Amino acid sequence: MEGLIAVVAALPLVSAGLIQLLSTRLGRGGARLSVAFVVATFVLAAVTLGLALSGADSKQVALGHSWGVLLFDPLSTLMAVVIAGISLIVHVYSLRYMADEAGYIRFFVLLDLMTAALLVMVAAGDLVTLVVAWHLVGVLLYFLLGQDTTSPSAYRYAFWTLITYRIGDLPLVLAAALLYHAFGTWSLPEIFSAMSANPGAHTYLGMPLAEVIGWLVALAAFARSAQFLLHTWLPYTMGGPTPVSALMHAGIVNAGGFLINRFAPVFIHTDVVLHAVFVVGLITAVIGSALMLTQNDIKKSLGYSTMGQMGFMIMECGVGAFSLAIYHLIAHGLFKGTLFLGSGRAIHAARQENGVPKDSLYAFVVERQTTRTRLPWLLMAAITLAVPVSILVLAHWMVSEHYFQKQGAIVLLFFGWVTGAQLLFATYRMGAQNLWRLVTMSIFSFAVVVVGYTLISHAFDLFLYPDAAFRAGIYEAAKVDLFWFDLFVGLTTALIVLGWLLTYYAEQNGGQRPINARRVWMSFYALVSREFYLPDLYTRLTRTILAAAGRLNVWMRWV
Repeated sequence: MEGLIAVVAALPLVSAGLIQLLSTRLGRGGARLSVAFVVATFVLAAVTLGLALSGADSKQVALGHSWGVLLFDPLSTLMAVVIAGISLIVHVYSLRYMADEAGYIRFFVLLDLMTAALLVMVAAGDLVTLVVAWHLVGVLLYFLLGQDTTSPSAYRYAFWTLITYRIGDLPLVLAAALLYHAFGTWSLPEIFSAMSANPGAHTYLGMPLAEVIGWLVALAAFARSAQFLLHTWLPYTMGGPTPVSALMHAGIVNAGGFLINRFAPVFIHTDVVLHAVFVVGLITAVIGSALMLTQNDIKKSLGYSTMGQMGFMIMECGVGAFSLAIYHLIAHGLFKGTLFLGSGRAIHAARQENGVPKDSLYAFVVERQTTRTRLPWLLMAAITLAVPVSILVLAHWMVSEHYFQKQGAIVLLFFGWVTGAQLLFATYRMGAQNLWRLVTMSIFSFAVVVVGYTLISHAFDLFLYPDAAFRAGIYEAAKVDLFWFDLFVGLTTALIVLGWLLTYYAEQNGGQRPINARRVWMSFYALVSREFYLPDLYTRLTRTILAAAGRLNVWMRWV
């Protein structure tokens, strides 16, 4: 029964081949055949996940001699269900959405090939299969984003995405070559087993091989998951069809979190790699969230929202919460896919609506006006600081009494506290006729989310990494020096408290910022609205390279 994972990966490939071969006979009926195959793929993927949940041992399904190996394990079966489920939703949505577009049947062939490539990628049990599938995902995404061959902007940003992905492919290819040279096999389980038996047996350029591989895998994950400085392709690929955007933001961009989890046995033997992963994820989360708030295009705003969420996912990996990152990418994928597929209806409704109701929420968010009903500032500050941390501590204490002995867990709790404080802070700023009721509902909603998030993520932890010693090893690899840990927590806490003090100072002055503060704020807003000038910088760099290449061609008389 474990061989079903190979059937799951093969079904979309068979669908693509049949539709292409029988396109003249099937006509537009090929699209419905594609949907039928994806339904079968999802059902079989759910069966494989059920087998894994029932306690079936992890096994390898060999389709070739030294490569072409697929893994039946908790991670591959879980990701297969996610990919097949999202692909099914996108297929059904595309039946009508793409009906009037050119290349209707070609689109479904590409969609099936993309589904097959993703399924092979998450189930790959050897380095060759993983690298080939990883590469094909980028190539197929290029063709899907450029579905409209008459759109120059769609072609431009599809090519931009392809180049960024190729940059991210190079570290993974190099990592595969180094691992094969060191261990003489392409098999991932054999490599991980040999590395665990003797982590310091191999070095490269004077560094432990595990450390080098960790850096290379992290770089590949950064490019695929749109981390800062490699993120500009993500918000600018909105010229492609909406179903492609949904698939990309719900599934493809999450591949970085999967890759880090697949190489978890390597990261457990690293020293500082996870610290760098945490810093990159933190920067990406903050910048992506800030850029999201300044966009006036709904799909571009969703793109930067995805960037911010990918930052949180990578940050979770950086603190050792690998299984939590998998849960995050699944939850984000389902949520963001729904938003993209519903973005067209939201745009249509906005165009049909002549005005926006002037309620208290509109007045606060758009007009920056607050109501006069306020709770005492000191009381609200105490609620904001105390309630979220109390809920978080109690929720995690219910799951594991040893949870708070891990630094990574403390960091996640701390960011959960910041999020909760931000929620109550916004509630206080907004105001309402019945503010106590609004605050109570906010606290209750936050508590429900935290408890659910904690229990589900703990279940993911036990399913993906049942070995308690292995889980402890991941957290140990992410552990930082106590001085820097305390400094980080202290500085962030100070920023939260400073926010309350600034709020109080503004209220004492009638809600008006000083002139200098307003100038600083407007300068910062201008910087964010121009996306930190990174797209301009990359455009300038591209033109410079093309001009230099043109001069070189003339000088060498190649043209």
